[in-house]
Formats: sequence, structure tokens, C-alpha cells
Amino acid sequence: MSLLKTYVINLDGSTDRLAAINERLAGFGIDFERVAAVDGRKMDLSTLPEYDAERAERYMGRSLVGGEIGCYLSHLKVAEAFLQSDAPYALVLEDDALPLCNPVELLVQALPDLNSIDPDWLLINIGNNKLKIATPLKRYTIGTHQCELVAAHYFPMTTSAIVWSREGARRFVEEHAKIFAPVDNYFRYWLTRTGHGYSFWPAPVTTTEAASQILSGAGTARKTNKRKWYYGVAKQFRLFQDKWIAARKKRVFKSKLDALGG
Repeated sequence: MSLLKTYVINLDGSTDRLAAINERLAGFGIDFERVAAVDGRKMDLSTLPEYDAERAERYMGRSLVGGEIGCYLSHLKVAEAFLQSDAPYALVLEDDALPLCNPVELLVQALPDLNSIDPDWLLINIGNNKLKIATPLKRYTIGTHQCELVAAHYFPMTTSAIVWSREGARRFVEEHAKIFAPVDNYFRYWLTRTGHGYSFWPAPVTTTEAASQILSGAGTARKTNKRKWYYGVAKQFRLFQDKWIAARKKRVFKSKLDALGG
């Protein structure tokens, strides 16, 4: 049984992107399983029972667009596939992910340390482009890339590269009921409140900066008639609330770490 199973989310027809990430991962000797992305761009969201438009408007200050729903459902699909496997951990990459080092080599080194620190960890974001309100834990050097494992109390955005524990994937699947935020916003909402979210800094995976095909057209739609008049207030309240919770969680985590001699 392999320690880590790697999945790549790729939209049907995006053969160039699939070939490109295959070449990038092959350079590190990493095999992967392709998971067909859910194309939400032409979905009629009014007929989608999993989408809670009213809660989305309250929480985000705007409604969601089909590309965001498709991205959320794609990550849900991968988590379900992972739970059908016998692997203890899953590395999930979107097809624009660009590893700066061998992510599997990094995880083979770091996961035993993380399991020792927090055996109940749920999700690691290894493709984040920003990091705030975190507790540094241990440094690693993989090739020429140096990074630090951190407890990410204010869970980072972006889902280009994430790592699931089985418990994290199980909870994501089983606790999923209604979609009220893009998947990266949901992960921040969830893990900022529950804890057990981690990251590396500087991130070992970035992106090619190619426009997301799953989210194609979403940016324009969000900036037009999808926003409510209170969008700015809702956003600032969401950010303030999450940062306040994260700061409180950081103090509690640091106290526990100090008690353990960390």
C-alpha cells in the first residue's frame, strides 16, 4: 500500500493541460490518477439542490457562479475517490499546479512529524500564495526549496495543491450538505473554526498562472450583477470574524505546544 495517492483534477478536453502537468510530475517520478473535473459553467444553478443561494448571498455578499460550483464539486469528487482507495493520504493537484520541488518527497518527510504533533490533522494547503496567523513548526529542505511546516489557523485560500488525511476527506464528504461558498472560502470557514489545518511556507507548489478553465468566466460574473449592495460589508465582516477566530485558536494551539515542550 502506497503512503500517498496523487490525483489531478482536469476538465475533459483539456488535453494540453493534462500533458503539461503529466510532464511536470513525471520529472519527479510521480504517478497520478486523473479525475475528470465537474464542468459547472453551463449549470442552471436554480435547479441544483446542493446550492444554497440565500446563504451564499448572506455569507459572501453575492451569489455564486457555475464555475465555482463545478470547482467545489470537483474537489468533493476527488475526496470521494480517495476514500474508496486504501491510501492513508491524498495529494490533490489542479492541472495548473507547478511544483517547485518534489511534493511527495516533502510529504514523506513531513507527515510523520505532523502526525506526532497533531494526529487529528485534516487538510494541508501546499499551494498557498499568502500566509497569515500561523504557528511555525519545522523546517525542511527538498532539493533547492526550503520551507516550513506551519499550523495554519487562518487557513490559506487557493486549492491548486492540497493534501487530505482520510479523516479530513471523510468529514468533507459526510458533512457536506449545501454549497454556500467557493471551495477555498469553505475550507477557510471550516478549518479556521475546527482547527487541524496546516500549510507550508514558502509554498512548495505554485501555479502556471494559466487561466482556470473550470472557473472560466467566473471573475467577470462576480464583478457584475452577482454582487449585492452589501457585498463590501459582508466581505469585511467575514474577514474580521475569521481572523478573530484564528488569533484565538493560535493562542490555544501555542499553549498546548508549549505544554508538550514544542
